[in-house]
Amino acid sequence: MNKRHLLQTFLAASALSFGLGTAHAQTTPIKFQLDWRFEGPGAFFTHPAAKGYFKASGLDVTVDAGNGSGGAVTRVASGAYDMGFADLAALMEFHANNPDSPNKPVAVMMVYNNTPASVMALKKSGIAKPTDLTGKKLGAPVFDAGRRAFPIFAKANNIGAVNWTAMDPTLRETMLLRGDIDAITGFTFTSLLNLEARGAKAADIVILPYPDFGVKLYGNAIIASPKLIKENPAAVKAFLSAFTKGAKDVIANPAVAIESIKARDGIVNSELETRRLKLAIDTVVNTPDARAEGFGQVNAGRLSLMASQVSDAFGTKTRVNPDAVWNGSLLPPAAELNILRK
Repeated sequence: MNKRHLLQTFLAASALSFGLGTAHAQTTPIKFQLDWRFEGPGAFFTHPAAKGYFKASGLDVTVDAGNGSGGAVTRVASGAYDMGFADLAALMEFHANNPDSPNKPVAVMMVYNNTPASVMALKKSGIAKPTDLTGKKLGAPVFDAGRRAFPIFAKANNIGAVNWTAMDPTLRETMLLRGDIDAITGFTFTSLLNLEARGAKAADIVILPYPDFGVKLYGNAIIASPKLIKENPAAVKAFLSAFTKGAKDVIANPAVAIESIKARDGIVNSELETRRLKLAIDTVVNTPDARAEGFGQVNAGRLSLMASQVSDAFGTKTRVNPDAVWNGSLLPPAAELNILRK
């Protein structure tokens, strides 16, 4: 009896070990690069990871903080990361300036259907509309998405010449409040809350969002290396499906989703980051454009126009080919993507 019991125990343990080994063998590691620090919008990625949605899809996803969209693009291009989150304009610029690069990342899912870029000023400056910016001193880091795309904004709104001042991202809002510059460009959900955190009142801030003034650029998208797409398209599909499930949670309950950000960076202000996340959802994720086109998707005509605008504004070496930067074939089915509500 004891021998039989030992044999059964041994066989059960062996089966368990084999099962675990099989599961482990089927788990695909994915290194994912965010565009920025662990702040509110990053919850779109940390939440599904914390909830186990990626793991349940057979993926072992590592989400790392970033330092700008350009960095996310180059790290995926270098092979250091498999996937990332980056401004579509930065991706387009990389393609057009590195035509011979063997591993140009591709956008596989649109998350920010509208660019978060805006111009912000204090009411006391007298700036109330885009044309008021003519001749003014504007400030932003040289890599800022709003600054890079400003020629598109200026052309759409008949803005004359402006003077630019460059600074570290941490000094942008401080310099505006000190009066060193007249206006700044930046992501609305970043700079607005940074201004408030430095003592400015929301009522005293003028916000000129690019999408509200004729600039229909796409914002951030999930990007993937062509190597991963070619060698393991199933993993990319699984990632996008798990991400979509997580995004539905995040949109429904931002305050709960922020817990996954707090777990990654204990010093973040949960209340502030919840506000930042809600602002991102309302201004660039769950927008009329996104609801019309469908979450995660793009409009071909709009994508083509953006490719042309970026080519001109960024002065790229070659023209941006819209067909080369986007691959929507791995997106979840439309019913699964239907997560946006009015």
